[in-house]
Amino acid sequence: MMKKIMKRTSAILLGASLMLTTVVPVIHAEEQSLPLTPSISEWAIETLNEGEKYGIFPMEWYFDGFLQEISVDKVNELLALTEKKIASLGLNENKQFKPVSVKNDNTRGDIVKRLYNIVARYDLPVGKDPIQFMKEHHILQGSANGLQLESKATTQQAVILAVRFIQSTYALAEQGSNGVAWVVQDEDTLVYLLGSIHLGTPDLYPFNNKLVKAFNESDALLVEANILDAEALEYYAEKAMYTDGKTLKDNVAPETYAKLEQVAKLYNLPMEELTVQKPWMLSSALSMLAMDDSFGMTPQEMTMHGIDIYFLLNAQLQQKPVIELEGTRAQVDMFDALSPEAQEQSLVAVLDNIINPSEENQSEILQEWFTSWQQGNVEEFAKSFQAMEGTSSEFNEMLFGLRDEQMAKKIMNVLEEKKGKYFVVVGSGHFLVDKNIRYHLEQNGYDVKPFYQ
Repeated sequence: MMKKIMKRTSAILLGASLMLTTVVPVIHAEEQSLPLTPSISEWAIETLNEGEKYGIFPMEWYFDGFLQEISVDKVNELLALTEKKIASLGLNENKQFKPVSVKNDNTRGDIVKRLYNIVARYDLPVGKDPIQFMKEHHILQGSANGLQLESKATTQQAVILAVRFIQSTYALAEQGSNGVAWVVQDEDTLVYLLGSIHLGTPDLYPFNNKLVKAFNESDALLVEANILDAEALEYYAEKAMYTDGKTLKDNVAPETYAKLEQVAKLYNLPMEELTVQKPWMLSSALSMLAMDDSFGMTPQEMTMHGIDIYFLLNAQLQQKPVIELEGTRAQVDMFDALSPEAQEQSLVAVLDNIINPSEENQSEILQEWFTSWQQGNVEEFAKSFQAMEGTSSEFNEMLFGLRDEQMAKKIMNVLEEKKGKYFVVVGSGHFLVDKNIRYHLEQNGYDVKPFYQ
């Protein structure tokens, strides 16, 4: 019985977490204490957005003299985490390696040399000249004032150098997360299909250069729902709350309410805020809260490291059109239309899993997914996912089935009516369950091929 509960809870995690950008801040509202406006140069935003995913600097730096000279402690922290990121690649060592001399004086030139010493210890074609290597790989870029190698680096400059350095090293080593991806095309249209995980960690980044190139060259991004749409998120917040004067206590069994009180006490959450939320919203929020710090991150941070949000933010920065296959409003209506029994059943499953955790918890399942996604191992990902699916239920039927058929139809409309390249990102389950999106495309005569061939 406990395994079935766990499987159902994990399905909630996969299906509902797409909307967690609104749920998680509600749970963690007390943590939002940073100033509203960070100190960032406009030209650096896209690179910094990439670097945020790498886990090499805390976001708090944006609000702590980011455009001022970097401190010794910050340089050391940045470079130590950068070194750890490169070491995780498991590259063969260069037995002839001799580090170049550094002064540790926080100049741009010295930071470049320290970065070079990180990569030069591995068996990669980096040459003998740190400055030349960094220039050739577009890590070190000058301005009208030249390279300014003797100038003290600002925190922003040091972070930018580290981010470009990681990107370049992963590309040079031909590494990076592959994702689970396919491609389908007709005479004049090419569509990339990428299975997403709605949550993530820095270990997933950066992505394989081929995958990023496919996205950058695409004319538009297609997603389940654009979770950056502020108006749609307002609609979500409204629909997720009771507005008829009743509360959760009036809509669930006394034993369910008692379990919620137990969980609220466990996490020090105010019941008056929880009881105005509908069961489907609470299921999602509490399912995430149960994972808090499982990967050394808050649920909100894991959401911001999700695959969907990565591509949505990059589409926004590149001014690339975003096409919704469903839309946030449609997804909210879908959750809200679940029967009271199905909503309560899902909530009970989450509450039970928090109160009496099973041996195989969400973190272990997610780690399996992360590993399979990084390796591009479709078979292992599908095996793990299908083992988790559990018995048929109203909730599971809502998550897949008709949705996959309808999303496949919209992708076919793109193939039939548009020209160019398009990049689709939807939850991986929609490519892995029985009669998934790929199945419907193939049933209609399209040849869906693996992205990596």
